[in-house]
Amino acid sequence: MRFEDTHKWLTFSVARLERSGPRLWAMLGECQSKCEHIAGVPLRPDVADNLHRVYLAKGALATTAIEGNTLSEHEVLQVLKGDLKLPPSREYLKQEIDNIVGALNGIWEQVGSKTLPALTVGELEHFNKLVLDGLTVEEGIVPGRIRTHEVGVARYRGAPPEDCRYLLERLTTWLEGQEFQTPPGMDIIWGIIRAVTAHLYMAWIHPFGDGNGRTARLVEYRLLLASGAPSPAVHLLSNHYNLTRSEYYRQLERASASGGDYVPFFEYAVRGFLDGLREQIAEIRKFQLDVIWRNYVHEAFGDRKTEVEKRRRDLVLALSYVDKPVRMAGIQNISPSIATAYHGTSRMLLNRDLNALGKMGLVVRSRNGVIANKRIVEAFLPFRVEAPGSKSADAAA
Repeated sequence: MRFEDTHKWLTFSVARLERSGPRLWAMLGECQSKCEHIAGVPLRPDVADNLHRVYLAKGALATTAIEGNTLSEHEVLQVLKGDLKLPPSREYLKQEIDNIVGALNGIWEQVGSKTLPALTVGELEHFNKLVLDGLTVEEGIVPGRIRTHEVGVARYRGAPPEDCRYLLERLTTWLEGQEFQTPPGMDIIWGIIRAVTAHLYMAWIHPFGDGNGRTARLVEYRLLLASGAPSPAVHLLSNHYNLTRSEYYRQLERASASGGDYVPFFEYAVRGFLDGLREQIAEIRKFQLDVIWRNYVHEAFGDRKTEVEKRRRDLVLALSYVDKPVRMAGIQNISPSIATAYHGTSRMLLNRDLNALGKMGLVVRSRNGVIANKRIVEAFLPFRVEAPGSKSADAAA
């Protein structure tokens, strides 16, 4: 077959990955750990639903923005709600998003109902048809059909058209085969490996006349979701590729130009995935901290329901929305309810309330102002011993 001369790096082997250094495997292990953390975290239903919707919007936007879609994240959220209206000249941008969201939701339903079949060439063709549905394509391109002509992106040429079906059959059989059998306890690690491998090979083969990148990212999403990765996390690879678009294309080109050394592409992809997971955990932690803190404040006041206690409780809860110390002169402006509660009163009343809250450990006063003492519920924050010679150690000295 001609690809054996033109695309020798299509070896369908992960041997290089297995021989890669400890850095990649350490990142993969941390990715699985953080995915398990996110999957098991307790959140209010409205918060969890919002996170799912926001990252669905980010993922749909990312996978189309790489190909030139110019809608904003806010506009994509409007698409999800069915509220976005665009002039005819821009309607195709909404169609691109609708196509991706519909495909993502279809995969979600299959995984959730445990009806996801083994990956086949037919499914890849179906994904491509969904991606291009209702869009204008160049003459000779049929959505969902493997191409019969040569294609290229910049300096890269796709695999010979006569070999594309065979290569896709090799790819799907390989991804479902023995080499990708998941070792016990490593489902998400191998889900990431399968997902990035599929993405890379789809980009290398370039089997369709258009929509190859979007199709590859759908396959990546499918494999990540099927591995047990939580819904907010499965969009992070697409987000990373979009946020680092020039590096994404550089890494793709490097992987083929080097004769198939795909380890640097894996390190690039997994590092971005891990960074995204860390950001998600930090965001989730804020939601959890807010709930725990508010419960703690209410428990601190217990059954005390006098007007004075209610005013003080409302004051500390209002201060909870502010991330930095507030000076005395500005406290009455932090919320309409606090402005009403202290309107026409002396500064001594506010001072007494703050002193009482300080004794309860709910606020901290300093030269910079007053801040809610949320750190009281931040258990087990680590102490860090700086290495000798570090900047912070030198500053402390």
